[in-house]
Amino acid sequence: MTTTPRTAKSVLGVFAVSLLASTLLTGSMALHSVPQAFAQGTITAIDPTKGFSSLAEHVMPSVVSVEVKYQPAAADGMDGAGEMPPQMKEFLEQFPQFRDRFQGPRGGQRGNSAVGSGFVISEDGYVVTNNHVVKDASTVKVTFEGGKEFDAKVIGTDSKTDLALLKITSDTKFDYVPLTTKDAKVGDWVMAVGNPFGLGGSVTAGIISARGRDIGSGPYDDFIQIDASINKGNSGGPAFNLEGEVVGVNTAIFSPSGGSVGIGFAIPASVVKNVIEELKADGTVTRGYLGVQIQPVTADIAESLGLEKAEGAIVSALSGDSPAAKAGLKQGDTIVTANGETIEDAKDLSRTVAGLKPGKSVPIEIVRDGKRQTVDVEIGTMPREAAKMMGSAEDKKKSGFDLSDLGLSVTRAPDGAGVQITDIDPKSEAAQRGLKTGDIILEISGKEIASAGDIENALKNVKGKKVLMLVRSGDNQSYITLPRDQG
Repeated sequence: MTTTPRTAKSVLGVFAVSLLASTLLTGSMALHSVPQAFAQGTITAIDPTKGFSSLAEHVMPSVVSVEVKYQPAAADGMDGAGEMPPQMKEFLEQFPQFRDRFQGPRGGQRGNSAVGSGFVISEDGYVVTNNHVVKDASTVKVTFEGGKEFDAKVIGTDSKTDLALLKITSDTKFDYVPLTTKDAKVGDWVMAVGNPFGLGGSVTAGIISARGRDIGSGPYDDFIQIDASINKGNSGGPAFNLEGEVVGVNTAIFSPSGGSVGIGFAIPASVVKNVIEELKADGTVTRGYLGVQIQPVTADIAESLGLEKAEGAIVSALSGDSPAAKAGLKQGDTIVTANGETIEDAKDLSRTVAGLKPGKSVPIEIVRDGKRQTVDVEIGTMPREAAKMMGSAEDKKKSGFDLSDLGLSVTRAPDGAGVQITDIDPKSEAAQRGLKTGDIILEISGKEIASAGDIENALKNVKGKKVLMLVRSGDNQSYITLPRDQG
């Protein structure tokens, strides 16, 4: 299991644009298959100082355009908001000969066709692309260099990693390109090949800018960031290393304008390989499941728990019949290792557990009440939709009391579990940390809260300058920390 590097930072608050193929009406894009000798790894690495022409010659034939047809249905427009991007309007004004290859929204309906990219990974015609390229497709066609076209069927998709596996419906033996088993390193050269804006096979080059990027697209984000120019229509296309191996599948871009600014995101080959193997075998992906809500351990939380450093994932809630609950895990436990793997943060735990085989018993090391202990958990199978955890809404008599030293006024929660915030000082630390009227405080420093007396006793026993609270907001629970004294 590949662990996200500690130095990699999450990409927060950015406009990460999925490279949606559904923005374009296809023309026939010319692509075909790769020489067999190259697919078997007999080609040596190129010298980038002498250009990429030999690499492009060998790999471009393995990259296909993926044409998808839909039944007419309401959906997004060309820029995901119902309008053609200004850059595309300007492009078509300068080059009107391409106008018939693009389709804007008509009457709020999704176009009947779209294009993306993909690449052949096996002699018998399996093709990797993005889930969002083929989602809801009624028919799929792939086109090779030279214009040769084949029908294809969707074998399986995985929305959580945005991957899909296609099978070309032909007995033809296809040449292919391999997925690398080597770790991509920051600074390595990459060459992206794809079908930007439906214009046909295009090659761009750059380097790996970062690894372990979290762009908020899903629970298993672990993207490679590259600066090779990629645009809409490149979705599902490969990024190659200098040996002609696929290091990633181009999936999204960071773009304030909708066009490439040299920040693209690719799914690592290691993730692709695991997901595609499952899709090929079963048409779906089975993931391990603990049944917990988790959050990162911040420096403040680490201090309040007496941890030496901010690492691991803290359990903020459990479903009643989950594998974690059956094994004895509790709210407030901090998971620091799983199956022998060090857990650096909440995302790391999600990826590690997802990669475990359901039914397998694995050791989970936790910190509880400042002490380390190990609990054996039998990994479950992730359900299609995790059950939402929320309390009942029985209306009970409310008796208000004050918690002014934390900038809060609270009352007994409707179901008797915890206290509900009735007023909050907008200038308080509590408001700045995201607490709001209606939120329910369930615990303070590991002690369940149901009354004013519980709060007073819990605050008396707080060690240090931070107060750790378990708070329920809507359907979610999370831990926050507040300063012991406000003023």
